[in-house]
Amino acid sequence: MNKLSFKSLYTHDGKKKTQRQCIASHFAVKNVPQEAGFSMIELIVVVVMIGVLAAIATPSWLTFINRQRLNKANDFIITALQEAQRQAQKTKRSYSVSFTTNSNNVAKIAIYPDGSLPDNYWRNLGEDVQIKPGTVLLGTNLSDQNTAGSSVSYAQEYNASTNKQTITFDYMATLPNANFGTPPSNSTDAPGIKIAVAIPSSSSSTSPTSTKRCVIVKTLLGSIVTDKDNKCN
Repeated sequence: MNKLSFKSLYTHDGKKKTQRQCIASHFAVKNVPQEAGFSMIELIVVVVMIGVLAAIATPSWLTFINRQRLNKANDFIITALQEAQRQAQKTKRSYSVSFTTNSNNVAKIAIYPDGSLPDNYWRNLGEDVQIKPGTVLLGTNLSDQNTAGSSVSYAQEYNASTNKQTITFDYMATLPNANFGTPPSNSTDAPGIKIAVAIPSSSSSTSPTSTKRCVIVKTLLGSIVTDKDNKCN
């Protein structure tokens, strides 16, 4: 084979390689997938679905938060009553727990010794457990010191003369001269002294909703029970 023939063969073979490379490159470009994305309709559908799910979940979440808040406030009241009992036994003198709601609708509790006024002892309800003032209504059925009335009233202001919302334990941590109310018809069980907390109504910041928690003192020994909702009326 002469040089010319070898050159022609080489050139022909080179052309074949070039053609094969071009075909491969052509298909490689054709088969590269395009970058995926969302159309405007798909984005709108996703946004609508998120909105629907949020609308469904929000009421349940708020209900859960409100119940947790009431549980914390109720625990705070129990702690206050138990602290007054401990202090009464420890100091061998009477200790009182008073309740009030000020003009800004902030619920407060005072624990103080006999012979003092609650003025310097008021604390916001649930301040140690981060309950925001005004988010919980405070009510009692106290018509006088250690005396249960007929029903629970909310957002009442303490007054030493006319509205003494106070529970007092003597030096033995018992309730002297306590009146636990009149038993309802067909029952021998007195309603007891009730301290209740409730979620405020959306229409009135001083009216409770049906979601409630309460602490009930039912014996002279200061025994405490808890209840909820319509049992706290």
